[in-house]
Amino acid sequence: MYTKDDPRSALSTSDSSAEAIAAPEYHDFTGSAQPWAVRGQNVIVAGSNEAWSGNLRFEHVLLLVHEDSAAEVRAQGETVSLRGQGLIAIPPGESEIRPLGAGELVRLIQADEPGWAEQAVNAASYAEPHPRVAPLRPWPEPEGGHRLRAYPLAGIPEDPKRFGRIFRTRAFMVNFLPPGDGPRDPAKLSPHHHDDFEQLSLAVQGEFLHHIRTPWTADSRNWRADEHVAVGSPSVAVIPPPTVHTTAATGAGRNQLIDIFSPPRADFSAQPGWVLNAEEYPQP
Repeated sequence: MYTKDDPRSALSTSDSSAEAIAAPEYHDFTGSAQPWAVRGQNVIVAGSNEAWSGNLRFEHVLLLVHEDSAAEVRAQGETVSLRGQGLIAIPPGESEIRPLGAGELVRLIQADEPGWAEQAVNAASYAEPHPRVAPLRPWPEPEGGHRLRAYPLAGIPEDPKRFGRIFRTRAFMVNFLPPGDGPRDPAKLSPHHHDDFEQLSLAVQGEFLHHIRTPWTADSRNWRADEHVAVGSPSVAVIPPPTVHTTAATGAGRNQLIDIFSPPRADFSAQPGWVLNAEEYPQP
């Protein structure tokens, strides 16, 4: 990376900005029975097994993250129930969530939903918007309009031609990654980066080691050392662009991550068959 007045900047196709890269964040709630919330630029990830009712301006999402998760949701005169892993898209307006199982429930809420952003444990990190993160511009409305939509994972086989099991809404993309048994092979990691969007990695079972490298900019005062941070479950890692990152399961038993993006990823959406509810939530 070069400053704009450096003649070599014309040779580089990468970002030449000296603008500071946001620091990664790791929020571990292992052993906590209390509700928790972590935010990114565009999304709030909130875990709670308590009943809830209220009125939200925007569509939101309920994640059932364990096999023994279960919930009943009411909205717009409809009621849907779901047991086991999956998600429920909840329309704007009045809604009610009633837990029915022991497994955890996690909600995805737009960060501009009034009254929610300040509940996040890292609210101060976004006192000013992160300039490297693209703002949320919601995708087109769902086919047939907003309504309750339940997507169970049961019955959806893993497919080596598809990366995980991916669903999207107007504002979010959720990827239930395949659970692993035991530690990840250290010779088969996948370091990569994203140009302009955050990744929030939600650990729902097991133990993990997040490896994150912040690229150097022209301003050496913003450089930071590589990070290798161990977390349990539940936990949320906020991975900013354009940090290089990969995550290794380290637990002896079952380990599972759910990756969350806001807005939905265009690259994943462009892959045929990757987004399992693409017919209901069209692309721009």
